[in-house]
Amino acid sequence: MKYYIIAGEASGDLHGSNLMKALKAEDTNADIRFWGGDLMHAVGGTLVKHYKERAFMGFIEVIMNLNKIFKDIAFCKKDISSFKPDVIVFIDNSGFNLRIAKWAKQEGFKTSYYISPQVWASRAGRVKAIKQDIDNMYVILPFVKPFYKKHGYDVTFVGHPLIDAIANREQVGVLKFREEHQLGDKPIIALLPGSRKQEITKMLSVMLSLVDDYPDHQFVIAGAPSQDYRFYKTFIKASNVKFISNKTYDLLSVSTAALVTSGTATLETALFKIPQVVCYKGSTISYQIAKRIITLKFISLVNLVMDREVVTELIQKDFNKQNLKKELDKILDPETRTKLFLDYYELEKKLGGIGASKKTASLIYKSIKP
Repeated sequence: MKYYIIAGEASGDLHGSNLMKALKAEDTNADIRFWGGDLMHAVGGTLVKHYKERAFMGFIEVIMNLNKIFKDIAFCKKDISSFKPDVIVFIDNSGFNLRIAKWAKQEGFKTSYYISPQVWASRAGRVKAIKQDIDNMYVILPFVKPFYKKHGYDVTFVGHPLIDAIANREQVGVLKFREEHQLGDKPIIALLPGSRKQEITKMLSVMLSLVDDYPDHQFVIAGAPSQDYRFYKTFIKASNVKFISNKTYDLLSVSTAALVTSGTATLETALFKIPQVVCYKGSTISYQIAKRIITLKFISLVNLVMDREVVTELIQKDFNKQNLKKELDKILDPETRTKLFLDYYELEKKLGGIGASKKTASLIYKSIKP
């Protein structure tokens, strides 16, 4: 069968790659054409456009790049028409994907969505269009299924693919990893400042402002695959700071604590059982707009899944050196850490076990199988 997959950003590339592996196992003759990244490309198939070419963050940045976005949408429609897939699989990336989905449904293509748009966070009115345009929705967060049910749409909870990604990774021994990156013996505080230049610029300087206060620890920046070291280097002023690119899972596996920009990384950090402080700071205009349309109590996936505050969130003005130091001290305290570990185990149970990618691939294949 012919599959057309559209993913955006590094997380979409990760989950898309595992879905592609599962599709190839399910359908040995699978012909896959996709928008994604290096991980999806490594699985095989035809890469149409890399997510790095269209990574825009925030309302202002999107508006400034509208012309390019509309050109990409037109090109995508033309490419799908030429390929004539048996199914189009959308992964997250709602701003782009929902526009393609509306057109695709009108053109008679079968549509599946893996990792729901965040309609549960804002603009729930979009559910009506999703019901019309998406044949099958596969959700990865347990609270999303009842949300859709409340709006009259029956979706399938498949579990969270991060559990698959962590279980399937090639593990590097702790000693080997430390030696390979000259990390020494000091306990590690991992810094995950995001993947886009705009957010890294907002986050990293504040995170690094703590370095001198923790001489018995070492700070290690988790570099995003989409950014070059030269960009990060402009922020690094102290000798007690290391940089490791594209090895976030290995870094988390040897870390004592982490300062994490809100997003998928908060869930990844929790699944590695690493105590964390969740941080977020956007442009003033983007933040004020988001504040008015987002209806959630929390911004981190950890707290959203647990429906209570498990990890501290420092947002906008609260994200400063004083507050960050106070919260980092807390998560280095043994008593707080013990409580966090117990909460993290409960979180993992709520997310389901291994097998989200395989289950989703099987359901997609069955939906189009002659």
